[in-house]
Amino acid sequence: MSNPANYRTMAEYFIRGITDGSVTAAEVIAWTDEVIVSAPKTEDWMLDISSSSPEDRMGVLHHLHAVQGEIQPDVLAQLLAKK
Repeated sequence: MSNPANYRTMAEYFIRGITDGSVTAAEVIAWTDEVIVSAPKTEDWMLDISSSSPEDRMGVLHHLHAVQGEIQPDVLAQLLAKK
């Protein structure tokens, strides 16, 4: 992948994954924990997802919708093709 996925693109990837059952809430929480460590600024959605229960699939899905930014269609397509 030539361009790294931004947060919004990753959020969309995880939204689709949770919706179709190919991604668990625990995977999204683990990703968010890594983002918090490396992000220059911690955002509310990061904390909301990180503090979610792995059993709260719908809650994690809800928080993913709060991620701001533009989806990178080409990067998203590459991520989805790897599923």
